[in-house]
Amino acid sequence: MYYYRYENSEVSCCYKYLMFSYNIIFWLAGAAFIAAGFWAWSEKGVLLDLTQVTRLHGFDPVWLVLVVGGITFILGFAGCVGALRENICLLKFFSGVIGLIFFLELTAAVLAVVFQSQVREWINDFFLQNIRSYRDDIDLQNLIDSLQRMNQCCGAKDPNDWDENLYFNCNMTNRSRESCGVPFSCCISDPTDLVINTQCGYDVRKKKDDWANHIHTKGCITALEDWLPRNLYTVAIVFVVISLLQMVGIYLAKTLISDIQRTSNNYGY
Repeated sequence: MYYYRYENSEVSCCYKYLMFSYNIIFWLAGAAFIAAGFWAWSEKGVLLDLTQVTRLHGFDPVWLVLVVGGITFILGFAGCVGALRENICLLKFFSGVIGLIFFLELTAAVLAVVFQSQVREWINDFFLQNIRSYRDDIDLQNLIDSLQRMNQCCGAKDPNDWDENLYFNCNMTNRSRESCGVPFSCCISDPTDLVINTQCGYDVRKKKDDWANHIHTKGCITALEDWLPRNLYTVAIVFVVISLLQMVGIYLAKTLISDIQRTSNNYGY
């Protein structure tokens, strides 16, 4: 009886556990994102009344957290289990979805450059829609306030965009104390202030000539357009790093798949 010895007849432990280590981080990160999203919803009482999800007209940041977390969790699970169980189907799913995400990112970047005016108009409409819902959701409110404070801007194009909001518009019939004002995040802050003055924007739009002394007059879209050229290298580096991570994932998955197939052929499966 003859015995045949096959060289490299086992799946490479190096690629197998590299693939597992690569994905366990994303799997855990995805689980953390999902947990954070549901915690945020529980704090707002959404889990007790799911109809609140459909009643919000603006953008709920929790949705973004849950979607990113869900996709990351599923991909991490497929990569980890696929590597440990040497499951070709899961590994192909992992590499295919990563490749699709990379293609969509590249397509979005190209379209944003080619159709700049349309993208600018879409961002303007999106911002105005969320200004209308500013008081409807605490997470959306915090997001807009953070955006305006960090970029020292107010509204989409200018402070008058806050007329779109029910509480801040200058309509004579509006009896809100915030009427003809802006959120505190539009105010020019004093570095010496230890406590944030949340009422600094009250009635400020009634005196347009005095805006520059109290609030930021630049719109947030203009601020974004000014920020992008100054930070182009940073944006490019982030895009390259994300792309490299995706390429590494695809390479590990493809290498492991070919290794599994070769081993199966050697054993005659």
